[in-house]
Amino acid sequence: MRLKIIAGNWKMNKAYGEALMLATEVAHDSTNTKHPGLLTILAPAFPFLSAVSRSIDGFDDFAVAAQNCHFEESGAYTGEVSVQMIISVGARYVIIGHSERRNYFHETDEVLLKKINVALDHRLKPIFCIGETAAQRQAGKHFETITAQLKNTIFHLPENSIGNLILAYEPVWAIGTGVNATSAQAQEMHAFIRKTISEKFGTQISDSISILYGGSCNSKNAAELFSCEDVDGGLIGGASLDHLEFSAIRKTMIAQLTKEKSVLGKKLSGN
Repeated sequence: MRLKIIAGNWKMNKAYGEALMLATEVAHDSTNTKHPGLLTILAPAFPFLSAVSRSIDGFDDFAVAAQNCHFEESGAYTGEVSVQMIISVGARYVIIGHSERRNYFHETDEVLLKKINVALDHRLKPIFCIGETAAQRQAGKHFETITAQLKNTIFHLPENSIGNLILAYEPVWAIGTGVNATSAQAQEMHAFIRKTISEKFGTQISDSISILYGGSCNSKNAAELFSCEDVDGGLIGGASLDHLEFSAIRKTMIAQLTKEKSVLGKKLSGN
């Protein structure tokens, strides 16, 4: 069974005390709702990585991610943050290629591949985001767009590196717009991504890679999304800023995992 992941991307939100409180509340909310098949990742702003990492120390089902990294290991890049810096403050994951980075900071596939490579070189696991805009979907180019994003980036990686990636599908048209992708649309694209990876790297790799949904997932639509065969969790934006809402999403995933285990047990017993 693939690892299920609920990742909270806090973006440019929360001051120091608020970030620390949120991390602590989420971690303690999880005390009675743990599952060995679920990993929870918190992605605060750079200045708070160390504090948030310390606040979840001892919660072995939690981890911390940075929201970005630079593609060089060090140098005269004022204001940038290297993967070594990120690792040194306790983070194990890094979000790369978020639609906001692509859009506002004009990050290209070439730049993103460099970031993926430097992260993997230092055993920092990327959460790599891909997705299409509203214009691309309306033009019927959503599959073409996703294929190009994959071919320009992770298809250049050796097979033994792919297992260290987490993918996140972001329908850009469903992020902060009030227009949500249906579970059928999410499943269709996740299945397509998995099929495309399989064609390049084989089914063993494609079946093992976790693909998260990153388009306005919340406690109201989480159950329907998480019931999809190829949706392995969520990269949560706004809903991750409220500990009760985020915890509700976590509990929804745990309920889905429990249901899947029950169904599998019945199949194995012949009932």
